Amino acid sequence: QVQVVESGGGLVQAGGSLRLSCAASGSIFGIASMGWYRQAPGLQRELVASITSHGTTYYLNSVKGRFTISRDNAQDTVHLQMNSLKPEDTAVYYCFADEGYSGSPLNLGQGTQVTVSS
Repeated sequence: QVQVVESGGGLVQAGGSLRLSCAASGSIFGIASMGWYRQAPGLQRELVASITSHGTTYYLNSVKGRFTISRDNAQDTVHLQMNSLKPEDTAVYYCFADEGYSGSPLNLGQGTQVTVSS
């Protein structure tokens, strides 16, 4: 079973930066895609950014140009560099590691709080 451990997060003022990191372990099939979801109070969970083992990336429109996702395939780790943070980025951020086979689970982490003060 894939396990995901997140680190980073915290409290920052608007315009500041934070870096989230995530490490996956226990994969049998290899991790096809890793990335981050977030969920703010009262809102649905949304995909913020993802990266495949081939380096294909996806970004939520509202974070394009501010967030950068990177990945170390050898270590099954992923990082999310968040710059120019805004109060609306405040949420719990969840890392995922998907092995990519039919019906494979997302394998979400426990989440890390990101709070951006105005």
